[in-house]
Amino acid sequence: MRLLRFLVLYAGLGLVSNPATADVGQLMSLAQGDLAKIRFHMDPRPVEAPSFQDANGKAVSLDDYRGKYVLLNFWALWCAPCREEMPALDRLDAAIPGNFEVVTVATGRNSKQAVDKFFSEKNLTNLPKLYDKSFALAQAMGVLGLPGSVFIGPDGKEVARVQGELVWDSPQAQALVRAWMAGS
Repeated sequence: MRLLRFLVLYAGLGLVSNPATADVGQLMSLAQGDLAKIRFHMDPRPVEAPSFQDANGKAVSLDDYRGKYVLLNFWALWCAPCREEMPALDRLDAAIPGNFEVVTVATGRNSKQAVDKFFSEKNLTNLPKLYDKSFALAQAMGVLGLPGSVFIGPDGKEVARVQGELVWDSPQAQALVRAWMAGS
């Protein structure tokens, strides 16, 4: 039964031409389980966000990711659901090569040493170590709780967001991301 649901979901997502302009209701009706928490916008929203920092303190901007499909994830070491979903985000990033990138941003007080230790313990090799110590990026993006994730298209506009943890490396989540990318 589970395989049948996946095949229906996968086939249905292939019919969606562009999630930014497609029937959002149809797209969301295809998302089952925890993926139903994702909220696609009827129209892509402009993103104006302050810079944040990489592990060396260098300024990073969302403009650095222009031209790519980005899953921007806000997390923190003190957030148990965040810690739980990070390995799945790492696997999602590895599973979808090319023009897709998972961009993880440690929000609030997260020491570089503790983040390094966490990445090492969880064997996170595909995700960047980025920091939003002052919550400026999270606040500008309207992220009210952690974990929070925002889908940003190659044009730099927000197309969807989700509050809370998801199983990002599931076949259904991978199919959803691929369909989003194929439809733009």
